[in-house]
Amino acid sequence: MSNKRKSSVYRTGIAAALLSSALAGGFLATGPLSAIVPAQAEAVRVDAPQQPGFADVVEKVSPAVVSVRVKSAIHDTADDGSGIPGLDQLPDDNPMKRFFYEFGQRPGPRGMEPRKSPRDHNRPDRVRPTAQGSGFFISEDGYLVTNNHVVEDGSAYTVVLNDGTELDAKLVGKDKRTDLAVLKVDDKRKFTYVTFGDDNQIRVGQWVVAVGNPFGLGGTVTAGIVSARGRDIGAGPYDDFLQIDAAVNRGNSGGPAFNLNGEVVGINTAIFSPSGGSVGIAFAIPATTAKNVVDQLIKTGTVSRGWIGVQIQPVSKEIAESLGLAEEKGALVSEPQPDGPAAKAGVQAGDVITAVNGETVSDPRDLAKKVAAISAGKNAELTVWHKGAAKTISVAVQPYPQDEQQANAAPQSEDQATPSALDDYGLTVMPSDDGKGVVVTDVDRQGDAADKGITTGDIIVSVNNKPVKTGADINTAIADASKTGRKAVLLQVQTNDQSRFVALPINQG
Repeated sequence: MSNKRKSSVYRTGIAAALLSSALAGGFLATGPLSAIVPAQAEAVRVDAPQQPGFADVVEKVSPAVVSVRVKSAIHDTADDGSGIPGLDQLPDDNPMKRFFYEFGQRPGPRGMEPRKSPRDHNRPDRVRPTAQGSGFFISEDGYLVTNNHVVEDGSAYTVVLNDGTELDAKLVGKDKRTDLAVLKVDDKRKFTYVTFGDDNQIRVGQWVVAVGNPFGLGGTVTAGIVSARGRDIGAGPYDDFLQIDAAVNRGNSGGPAFNLNGEVVGINTAIFSPSGGSVGIAFAIPATTAKNVVDQLIKTGTVSRGWIGVQIQPVSKEIAESLGLAEEKGALVSEPQPDGPAAKAGVQAGDVITAVNGETVSDPRDLAKKVAAISAGKNAELTVWHKGAAKTISVAVQPYPQDEQQANAAPQSEDQATPSALDDYGLTVMPSDDGKGVVVTDVDRQGDAADKGITTGDIIVSVNNKPVKTGADINTAIADASKTGRKAVLLQVQTNDQSRFVALPINQG
């Protein structure tokens, strides 16, 4: 390349670079490069539209939310409390000892919080921090609500206020079935408190704000929406949770979920967590449920519920068909408790309770809630589907017993009678030793019975509410059902001390 060409390329490159730099630097080019002049430069500012936030709500409610620390009396053993006997015998720099201290999240040696060996203590029992959670004041005189599983087995309780103040609290009462507990702080000050709202007015999709003590960090705020109502997570017979899509973690238990009016609409009690941490799905006890329980705990220290003494299960499509029910609603009585109110009133296994005091029962949970709300000593008018017809039975409601009575199944033993094969269902049965039902001795894994969960050792007590003693009795009951046009038969099956009903389709071939 000639010098002239090189000079041209060089100058073009410089001009391009100058132009690029000028444009990037905020200069305005309206003519030759010599005419470039600087423009006015200003900081960027965007006037966003006004949106409702959570700051005002959080500012008002935060002083009412507390951290709850629980201590329990423990009995010293030969180990250091890590669960590994003899671990305290190892040197402080032993890798195994350090591993269990660090990953077991326990205080330990060399730079970690010092602790005493159990051998340094003269008394057999000590008080050790065992749990921490959240809670909130519901009165200015110091009553506060938290979860039962936070305070369970505790012997001493400390409440940490929003400003860091620590106060001792005492347990007023707790209810395991709804996982609620009430503590009381005795102090002359007046506490900032919050009130329960009406969760029945909450709609799926509405905002909620969760305030609590995740991982012991103290007052932390997260926000989300109510993503579902009436969730059953298998926690107990009164499950009726609000599902909240918000970051709720360990330590948030017992903390409130607020609506945008600062009212408590739920109490955070559980999370869905495959990993152990938050995945954004939490479950809260509805405010209406909590308020009723909390009021009773404050007044009496316990919760009184109505009880009629029945084991119940859902009504599936197959069960409804086998019983001649038009809808898959109600609660199927798998077994009335011996000498319980329902049994005394005439409720039998295989009956379906479809209404209580005229209110339709949708499922077993609904029945449990309706009965629990009836005061002991009053009568409950049960609408029952019994042997193909509806009838009304009056049951005297009793208090829920402290120790639930369990019906004991008949002992299972081998019998010398010849087994009967029910090939259409993949079952082989033989008479039970006491003559009450037939024992399942073999189950075809590919049969309908296996699909319904029937296993070897189960006892078939009845078919379509008719007691059976032999395989022939079962075949007769199936034939009778088929003649009436039924597409399924209902088997009462007993497993250990539990009774349930299973619907099997009738082979129409």
